[in-house]
Amino acid sequence: MASPAMPAAPPTLVEIIAAKRDGAPGDPAAIERLVAAMMTGELADYQLAAWLMAVFFRGLTDAETVALTDAMLRSGQVLDLSRIPGVKVDKHSTGGVGDKVSICLAPLVAACGVPVPMVCGRGLGHTGGTVDKLEAISGFRTHLDADAFAGIVERVGCCMIGQTSQIAPADKRMYALRDVTATVECVPLIVASILSKKLAEGIDALVLDVKVGRGAFMKDAGAARVLAQALVRVGTRAGKRVVALLTDMDAPMGVAVGNAIETAEALDVLAGGGPPDVVECTLALGAEMLVLGGKAGDTGAAREALAAAIASGRGARLAERMIEAQGGDPRVVADRALLARADEEIVVLAPRDGTVARVDALGVGLAAVAMGAGRSRADQAVDPGVGIFVEKRPGDGVRRGEPLARLCVRSRAASAPLTERVLAAFAIEDAPPKSRPLVLDRVVEADARSSTTAPGSG
Repeated sequence: MASPAMPAAPPTLVEIIAAKRDGAPGDPAAIERLVAAMMTGELADYQLAAWLMAVFFRGLTDAETVALTDAMLRSGQVLDLSRIPGVKVDKHSTGGVGDKVSICLAPLVAACGVPVPMVCGRGLGHTGGTVDKLEAISGFRTHLDADAFAGIVERVGCCMIGQTSQIAPADKRMYALRDVTATVECVPLIVASILSKKLAEGIDALVLDVKVGRGAFMKDAGAARVLAQALVRVGTRAGKRVVALLTDMDAPMGVAVGNAIETAEALDVLAGGGPPDVVECTLALGAEMLVLGGKAGDTGAAREALAAAIASGRGARLAERMIEAQGGDPRVVADRALLARADEEIVVLAPRDGTVARVDALGVGLAAVAMGAGRSRADQAVDPGVGIFVEKRPGDGVRRGEPLARLCVRSRAASAPLTERVLAAFAIEDAPPKSRPLVLDRVVEADARSSTTAPGSG
């Protein structure tokens, strides 16, 4: 009688790396083993670097990406918001220049009855960060523990904090290595990085704002659509309801680029003002959140509810409550002059008559970093009071000598390079540019399922 077959030994870490190198069929259990070994120190950095490069070229299946997302989110604390009634919905933006939408969006959606637990990021490179903008409010605390975070969401309706060391620590370790091994631009790794942090918040649904254009991480609409489809597909497989919008980021969003002035502009939206593109992006994303949250049957009805919350002042009042609950000065909602502003102003003038054909978001963003509004390294501080007002938008007519932009700086002495850099971001031509809508595409589960794009393309 033959003896029973012995169970196969689990693959070693080297075998897991080799299998991915050779393009072998994905094994979610191997992904879980890899992440666990990374967290204990069993997996060396040079081994993880080899696996990351293999993933960059070979990709991950959706099952592997779900496993990677789950393993990274469970590497730390997973918040339990089940005690809070209703469908908890968050929004994530892939980042851009002048994107201050979260600051007005979260309280506005919460004012319509959808709880919004939001973990935000800091700015890095040419893209700004919501945490830096919120911290321009005197006393505002973005470092809260899980109990305080959940308590404010339950009591107020929304809370906005920065990522803590307890939320998806595996992602932080993996991203640091991706950054120095040229493996950042890999769709499944981006998907797992974004979703692991967002799903650790304890949300039920997620709306994604995937930026497209010169000021975005994804410069090309096709690549952005691939990323959006993968995010929706994997998020859905992880048990969440997910919708993604592709939005334009060729030019800076709104007028203000800089921390305190962007916060003021977001609060303008809650007061019934704000630049048209900021208002439209807020309403478009907010409508998706209300539908996912079960507070509107369709986006048309949702937009009406959001507009009513602005007109009645409910959105502004909820923002005041959130700011006060997080230690900030709630008076800033009504009196935006309480926000810091650098004393010196420099005006950038148009060199000729014509029509503004382009305002390069990347160029403006890099100028903002150079003046202290952003950071090129994670450990750098930012100056909340400096920034750039973009006075002319693509399609606007301009006369020679008219202001194109205004720079709020601490000192005029070193301003000449900044002025030249901002001026170079403007292209003035005789003919008006072709118009481009703010919302370029919408991706839902059916669209993501029908995608035939290889999961590893980046």
